[in-house]
Amino acid sequence: MALAGGLTLALDQITKAGVVHLLDLKTRGQIDVLPPFLTFRMAWNRGVNFGLGASDHDVMRWVLIGVALIISALLIWWARRDGFGRAAQIFAGLLVGGAIGNVIDRVLYGAVADFLNMSCCGIVNPWSFNVADIGVFLGAVGLALFSGTGKSGQ
Repeated sequence: MALAGGLTLALDQITKAGVVHLLDLKTRGQIDVLPPFLTFRMAWNRGVNFGLGASDHDVMRWVLIGVALIISALLIWWARRDGFGRAAQIFAGLLVGGAIGNVIDRVLYGAVADFLNMSCCGIVNPWSFNVADIGVFLGAVGLALFSGTGKSGQ
């Protein structure tokens, strides 16, 4: 779990530093990488998924930080208590690593730095996301599928 979480967190923060700061996406706003399939489009997310619950009030920022940290701690406790199998531990690590990556953004910037935008086949996706979001999504889906397997599900 720790390795998957650490790698997810590192990849998230490295990609954000590279794209948002080194490529200066925060100023440029958009960089076409493989249009229309992949575009870097800057979005500062002050809410949860797709900006839901977004608020410019600092209180909401700290509430979201607290919720992410509590959920991460409870997930780690649950995984250890139930003796998750290898697959479930990896998915738990993805989720926790992604959650902590977004917590770091909220602490440093006041919002989550989203920059990946993918569209296809005439459908234009208006939302951006980041590596942490991928980790949270894959981790949640994986846990739904594998968390009940216990140690025998390795």
